Amino acid sequence: MPIKKSAIKALRQTKTRTLRNLKVKRNVKDLVKQSNKLIEAKEATAVEKVKVAIKSIDKAVQKKILKKNTGARKKSRLMKKLNKVAK
Repeated sequence: MPIKKSAIKALRQTKTRTLRNLKVKRNVKDLVKQSNKLIEAKEATAVEKVKVAIKSIDKAVQKKILKKNTGARKKSRLMKKLNKVAK
């Protein structure tokens, strides 16, 4: 356990940020899963769900919760699946 006041505060901040980041990552993961499910079922609402998922991925990348390449890869895979079904 930290002894200095600043170290205690830093630990507290780290815990808070970690929880916030995990919540965002969980949200991205859930949206990607839902999008994939709709794409596989060939639902009409898949396009809107993919847009929402891409938006949340972009926000996570912008806040540096996800790395840039990870975000790009996730978006690319989603769009690839969506375009495959659209043809």
